[in-house]
Amino acid sequence: MQISERKVASFHYTLTNDAGDVLDSSEGREPLAYLHGAGNIVPGLESEMTGRSAGDKFKVDVTPENGYGTYIEELVQVVPRESFQGVDELAVGMQFQAQTAQGAIAVVVTAIEGDQVTVDGNHPLAGETLHFDVEIAEVRDASEEETQHGHVHGVGGHQH
Repeated sequence: MQISERKVASFHYTLTNDAGDVLDSSEGREPLAYLHGAGNIVPGLESEMTGRSAGDKFKVDVTPENGYGTYIEELVQVVPRESFQGVDELAVGMQFQAQTAQGAIAVVVTAIEGDQVTVDGNHPLAGETLHFDVEIAEVRDASEEETQHGHVHGVGGHQH
C-alpha cells in the first residue's frame, strides 16, 4: 500500500539541521503516525512521503518555505515587563500566547533587560533547512473517524 490521501503513515525519523545536530528523533519510541493530506506534518516532508510504502528509507531536505517558514524579524518585539501581569518570575525561554490583529500566536521570551522583555513569535525552527532521515514503518487506510477529525487516533497518534 502506498501513501496517499486518506492513508495513515507511520514512520521513524531523525531530524538534523545544517550543522548535523540532531533536533528530534523517534529513536527509542513508537513511529510517528500522521494522516496524509491533513497537514499534520510540514508540507515539504509530506509531499516527499507521497507514493512511499512500508520499508522505504530515504532522506529529504526541506527548505524553510516548505517547513516552519522563513524567519520574520517583525515577529521579534520588545515589550514592557508590565505586559506580563500575574507572572512573578519571568525567565528567558518562557512561552506565552500573545494577541495580535491576526489572532493569538505563541511567543518565547528571548531576552530580559531591565523592564524590557524581548519576545519572538517565530517557530523555533523558522528559517532552518530541515534534514530528515526517514523509514516508513506502516501504511494503512484511515478510519472514517480519523478522516473526519483530520488526525490519527491510537498508537502514535492522538488519544481522545
